[in-house]
Amino acid sequence: MLDKQGTVLAAIMGAALLFFGGLQYFFLMIVFLLLAVIATKHQHAAKREMGIYEHERGWENVLYNGIVPTVAAVANPLIGPMPFICSIAAITSDKFASELGVLSGNPISLETLKPVKPGTSGAVSVFGFLMSLAGAMLLGVSAIIIFNVTPNQAFLIGLAGFFGSLVDSIVGILEEKGIGTKGTTNLICSIAGALAGLLIH
Repeated sequence: MLDKQGTVLAAIMGAALLFFGGLQYFFLMIVFLLLAVIATKHQHAAKREMGIYEHERGWENVLYNGIVPTVAAVANPLIGPMPFICSIAAITSDKFASELGVLSGNPISLETLKPVKPGTSGAVSVFGFLMSLAGAMLLGVSAIIIFNVTPNQAFLIGLAGFFGSLVDSIVGILEEKGIGTKGTTNLICSIAGALAGLLIH
C-alpha cells in the first residue's frame, strides 16, 4: 500500500511511537493501518472504475496523516494519551468516509447543497456519515482493549474522531477551490481530533 519513501517514513514514525509512547501507541496505529487497508480494498474494482482508487500511497500521505499522532505520542507525558487516540480516531473516521462512503452514490456538496460526483472534497452523504461514525467508534472500541479506557471514554473518542472527519469535509470545500491539498485537509482533520482529545483529557 506504500511506495518506498512512504514505507521508510512510516517505519521512522513507527519507531518514534514505540520509543516515546510504547507498545500501546504502536498497536493502536497498527489497528488504524489494518482498518485503512480493509476500507481501501473494499470494492476496489468499483472505485477503480470511478477513478478514485489509490493502490499505492507516498510519503506525503504518511506525513500528513501520521505527523500529528506522532507528535502527540512524543508529548504524551504532558498531554496524556487522549490527543493521540482521538487523532487516530479522526483519520480512521475520514478513511471510512472517503473509502466506504464514496460507494453510496452521488454525495451532496456542503457549499452548494447540490449533488456532485463521488470523491469530491467537501461533499457528504448519509451513508458516508454512518461509515465515518463507524470508523471512529471502532477506534474507540480498540482503545478499550489497548489503552483500557472506559466505555464512556470510548464513546467520546468516537465522537472526537467523527468531529475531525466533519472538519475534514468542511475544509474540503477550500481544497476544491485550490486552497490547500488533500494532504493539508488530512492534517487539519487529525489536528481537530487531537484538540478534541485534549478536551476529553
